[in-house]
Amino acid sequence: MKIRLRIAAANIGFMFLLVGGIAAQAAEVKVLSSNQMKTVMEDLGPKFERATGHQLAITFAGLGAVVKRVKGGETADVVITLREGIDSIVKDGKAAAGNVTVVARSRGLGVAVRKGAPKPDISSPEALKRTLLAAKSITYGNPAGVVGIQFAKVLDRLGIANEMKPKTVFYPGGAGEAVAGEAVGILVANGKVEIGVFHFHELIPVAGIELVGPLPGDLQEAIVLSAAIMTGAKDAGASKALVDFLRTPEAATVIKAKGMEPATP
Repeated sequence: MKIRLRIAAANIGFMFLLVGGIAAQAAEVKVLSSNQMKTVMEDLGPKFERATGHQLAITFAGLGAVVKRVKGGETADVVITLREGIDSIVKDGKAAAGNVTVVARSRGLGVAVRKGAPKPDISSPEALKRTLLAAKSITYGNPAGVVGIQFAKVLDRLGIANEMKPKTVFYPGGAGEAVAGEAVGILVANGKVEIGVFHFHELIPVAGIELVGPLPGDLQEAIVLSAAIMTGAKDAGASKALVDFLRTPEAATVIKAKGMEPATP
């Protein structure tokens, strides 16, 4: 009996040491991410925490705001945003090029209409041009934002930039870039505009609208989202564990479900 008690006590002691070791290894990873990955990270974050024991402290911001905040001195362990923004951060020495990993690619800009409305023809550049000219109103977000700049180029290429100006409605300035995709979708869902254009995956969650499809052909400009482990990361191992997790088959399933394409391993 005494021998058994000693063995039991030894086993309990081992379990305490094991649990204590795991707790000691657990870290908090501070993440600064662009809104394009918001729905993905909200889904994958808890899964990562359960799988690793690490905790995530995630802040979301607009594409331009992420880079601006990092350049302004805000610290983070991992930054997720457009590859162009990450390249700028690397150039400033805030992250090493070898610590940058592509995690997802967007399907580019998509066209949405109010739920139940006829879906217009956008199957070719010419078809899109006819659809936009026939529309009573359109919206595509902040004209100074990433989408606004991209779609303004599309209108220029189609040769209808001037014709679209009087029928373009922008969401209220107070909406901010952080909720731009949702704001565009709501304008369409409420019937305030006929056609909305924004990043495909950001329109998917908005209720009351239907996606017609992505912009046709070479009018499309997909975006690449990358994750950078910052030079000053408090726990490089935990930060790498997160980036690696975003490249797993489980993460790929979620990324696809959110309307984007996972990175190729």
